[in-house]
Amino acid sequence: MPKNITLTLKQLAKFNGQNGLPAYIAFKGRIYDVSDSYFWRQGKHFVEHHAGTDLSEALKNAPHDASLLDRFPVVGFLKR
Repeated sequence: MPKNITLTLKQLAKFNGQNGLPAYIAFKGRIYDVSDSYFWRQGKHFVEHHAGTDLSEALKNAPHDASLLDRFPVVGFLKR
């Protein structure tokens, strides 16, 4: 997938990290590719979070801050 694309929530949902698809998550309008993360195997993060979703609200309660996302490439932007 080309970088700096724009996806709707419905389009983002397709990138769930399963069946060979990349695992993308959105946070504050940016879409991150977390496919290579050990913690996002099969598109799931500790059973609680799923790739292909907007985690902007969920990260408010995470045990880590959002700066952790700086480790992952931004592949695009979420269209509202």
